[in-house]
Amino acid sequence: MTKAEVITKISDKTGIQKDDVTQTIEAFFKVVKDSMAEGDNIYVRGFGSFVNKKRAKKIARNISKNTAIVIDEHFVPSFKPSKVFIEKIKNSKKIKELAPQD
Repeated sequence: MTKAEVITKISDKTGIQKDDVTQTIEAFFKVVKDSMAEGDNIYVRGFGSFVNKKRAKKIARNISKNTAIVIDEHFVPSFKPSKVFIEKIKNSKKIKELAPQD
């Protein structure tokens, strides 16, 4: 599902104009990105957490040149779904239908 499809669904369910929904969604994404760039984590009860994860310094290989590369310690954004969210997915009949059968 694309962002445009999400906006359309929200607009249809709430009756709010698509332009207003788009501005709200864009504002939400901006707040999340700006807050995480400042080192803050965001916790949405019943949905999940947007957190910065620390990656340790490591040595990797450039296989095309066969040389070692040092990758410095850095942070990457991550999303951890809440238990409620995880249970909803685990118990989804639609997901079970889509899962490949052994």
